[in-house]
Amino acid sequence: MSRRRPPAPWVQALAAARDAPSRTLVLDELRGAIVSGLVRPGAPIPLDDVAARFSLSRIPVREAIMTLVAEGLVVHQPRGAYVVARLTREELAELYVVRASLEAAALAAAVPRATDEDVAAAARILRELEAGGSVEDHHRRSRRFHLALIEPCRMHRLVEMLERAWNVTEPGRPMSHASAAETAALAADHVAMLDALAARDGAALVRVSGAHHARLQAIVAALPED
Repeated sequence: MSRRRPPAPWVQALAAARDAPSRTLVLDELRGAIVSGLVRPGAPIPLDDVAARFSLSRIPVREAIMTLVAEGLVVHQPRGAYVVARLTREELAELYVVRASLEAAALAAAVPRATDEDVAAAARILRELEAGGSVEDHHRRSRRFHLALIEPCRMHRLVEMLERAWNVTEPGRPMSHASAAETAALAADHVAMLDALAARDGAALVRVSGAHHARLQAIVAALPED
């Protein structure tokens, strides 16, 4: 008699110990696991294991996974399998163009609305980013910094679109391929972006952001094809 294989470690790491497991909880946990890199591109999403982890039926878990399919984070393969999306270099490049365009629009709207408190919040996150840490810490703090810069725009739909595009680019950790010199240049861009926000110089902020994204796109262009 064969034994059922144990769940993958990343499934066991999902935070299922809540009072009321639900489709929303499953969705949030799976999205977080994918975006954080806990589960890698190409890895299968075992529907039965996830359902067991949350003590739910297959139906709400499948609904949560189908939402991730719609967001571009998961692919539904033939014969019903679900796997974390694996992007080609060209697909990543396209998404970075989308991110650059959305961020430029948000920054232009953010500057005239930014308060001293907004600038201080972005400065705190930049200090955390500069403090170093793991690759995961760097990705998380860099994203928080960029979102802090655009937060004053108060354009919630635009920010949501940017975050969705960002989510799809994150699982493969493309910026982990940046050289030391490229990483230093990206860090210098962050300082210049904060300075422009503090000076309420929208043109400078959009210009530096454009240069920053050009560096990101150059890193993506140098990645392996798959």
